[in-house]
Amino acid sequence: MTEYAKPIKRRKFNSDAAWGYAFIAAALLIFIMFTAYPVVSALIISFQDYKPLGSTFIGFDNYTETFKDSLFWKAIVNTIVYTLLTVPVSLFLSFSVSILILPFKKRMQTAFKAIYYLPAVASGVALSVVWLWIYDPMPEGIFNKLTAFFGLGTHNWLGSSTYAMFSLVLMAWLSSHGTSIIIYLAALLGIDGSYYEAAELDGANFFKKLWYIVVPCLKPTTLFLLVTGVIGSFQVFQNAYLMTGGGPDNATTMVGLLIFNNAFKYFEFGKAAAQSLILAAIIAGISVIQFKFLGKDVEY
Repeated sequence: MTEYAKPIKRRKFNSDAAWGYAFIAAALLIFIMFTAYPVVSALIISFQDYKPLGSTFIGFDNYTETFKDSLFWKAIVNTIVYTLLTVPVSLFLSFSVSILILPFKKRMQTAFKAIYYLPAVASGVALSVVWLWIYDPMPEGIFNKLTAFFGLGTHNWLGSSTYAMFSLVLMAWLSSHGTSIIIYLAALLGIDGSYYEAAELDGANFFKKLWYIVVPCLKPTTLFLLVTGVIGSFQVFQNAYLMTGGGPDNATTMVGLLIFNNAFKYFEFGKAAAQSLILAAIIAGISVIQFKFLGKDVEY
């Protein structure tokens, strides 16, 4: 008995499909123009001695020069230190504030969320100007007055290689955590109340409910905020550029600032493009590691 292959059913391009493609066309066009095209251009430029009026292909020289550059590795170390000091503390502070807000009624929760999110609306330049005023190196500076009150003396917080990185980290700790707080609070409100009732019947106190119910249920949220926080901290530029300019003695030179200087200060566009792609590869690698080791038992 001869068996005939079943005819392949072809999807018809109907009006619904046309509307679907029409709706994503704008987003797709924006992605191509402002994401895909710049990435491809950076890849091409990274293999060139780029000049606006004529470029020369130089192969992997930009990458080789980057890996031999001691300043690049110092910027990598500075960025890693900044990330390790800021991201975990920021997550802990956001989580703690969210736990404190949770018992309030909905209207009060909304008020607190608005208050904590308000700094995120302000200009980053304006916030940096305020922090420059706080870190005024004169004895009359706000932070110097505070440290002098506790007997810690006065310091040039942004002008000393010893304290400059700490000053940027402290700024990150005390800056806006509004987005993380809102996300954490939304996740907390999504936990089924029956879990707490069962725990109370078993005699669990606040800390046991926090450890055995809240923390496991918030793993997806914590992983999301951790990954995005690490990505953001590896791309940090504004704080270092406005507060210290990368100094003193390159103590606060981050990779993002180094790429900016190479491109727009020294006009080494090929080298800057190579460094940006290396940074992208590092961020992608760290994100994969985070998902692999921290996302094993996470359910979405």
